[in-house]
Amino acid sequence: MCMSADPAARAGSGRAQPVASVIVPARTAGATLPETLARLRAQDLAEPFEVPVACPPEDQDSRAALAGHADDPRLRVVDNPAGTTPAALNAAIAAARSDVLVRVDAHALPGRQHVRRCLETLAATGAGNVGGAQVPVAEGGFARAVADAMRSRLGSGGATYRSGSEPGPTDTVYLGAFARAALDDVGGFDETLARNQDYELNWRLRERGWTVWFDPELSVGYRPRGSVAALARQYADYGRWKRVMLRRHPRSVRARQLAAPVLVVALLASAALAAATVTPWPLLVPAAYAGALLVGGTLASRSLVRAPATALALVVMHLAWGVGFLLLPVRPR
Repeated sequence: MCMSADPAARAGSGRAQPVASVIVPARTAGATLPETLARLRAQDLAEPFEVPVACPPEDQDSRAALAGHADDPRLRVVDNPAGTTPAALNAAIAAARSDVLVRVDAHALPGRQHVRRCLETLAATGAGNVGGAQVPVAEGGFARAVADAMRSRLGSGGATYRSGSEPGPTDTVYLGAFARAALDDVGGFDETLARNQDYELNWRLRERGWTVWFDPELSVGYRPRGSVAALARQYADYGRWKRVMLRRHPRSVRARQLAAPVLVVALLASAALAAATVTPWPLLVPAAYAGALLVGGTLASRSLVRAPATALALVVMHLAWGVGFLLLPVRPR
C-alpha cells in the first residue's frame, strides 16, 4: 500500500516543495547506480527536485554507490527492509515530498530533459501516468545480442513501450511519471508481486479511469542482461509472475502475453508426436520456429555475424518466459 505523506509534511520545514520526486528503487546496484545518479544530477531542470533512493538497510553495495553522491542535497536514502522492488517504490513514494513521482530504476539511463518532459507531459495530458519506450543499450558481448532481440518484433511482441513511435493512451509504459493523486487512488504498487507490478499498477489505474499515456520523447535507456543464465532467470520470473497477475486480473490479458506459453506447448507436442510416430510432419513446427529465429535474428542485428547470438537471445526469452508462465512455482522474495 502506498502511504502518502501529509501535504504539510511533504513541504518540509522551511524548504520549498520540489516540483518532482525522482524515486529510485535500488538493490545490489553498485555497478549501475553511479551512472544513473550522475544522469539525474545533470537534468536540464531549473526548478528544485529531489531523489529518494530506496534500498535495503544491509545493501552495502548500493549504499557505497550512494556515498559517492553525498554532496548532493537532493539525494535522500530511504530504507526498504522488505528488499523487493514494489516495496522500495512504495517506501520512496511515502518519503517523497512532491505530488509528481518520476520512477527511474537503478539500471536506467534517462536523458538530460527526462524529468522536465515528464512534468510537461503530465500537465498537458492530465494522465495518471506518462512514460516512454524502453531502449536497450549495450556496447558488446551477449548483452548486445539481447538488446537487438528486445528491439525486434519477435522480442517485443509489438508492445508499445518497446516499439511505439506515436504518442497516445496505451496499456503500460516503461518506468513512468505518476500524479500522486492517481497513486493514492489505487493504493500504490502491489507488494505481493515481485515482477509485473508495473503492468498491474497500470491496469488498476486504467480501471479507475486514469489514462496511461505513451510519449516517445520519454524513452529511457535500459541495460540488458549480459549472460544466457541471467536472461533466462529474468524471463522465467517475468513468466511466472505474469501468470499470478493474470489470475488476479484476467481481463488484462493480451495476445502477445500468451505467445510464449503457446510456443512451449507447441514445441513439446511436436516432440511428443515425432517420438510416437514415424511421420516427419510434427517437425514442421520446430523447423518453422528455427527459420523464424534465423530471419528475425538477422533482421534485428542487421549482421550475419551477430545473427546467431541474437537468435539465441530470442530463444532464451521465449522459452524461459513460457516455461515460467506454465510450470514454475512462485517463490517468495
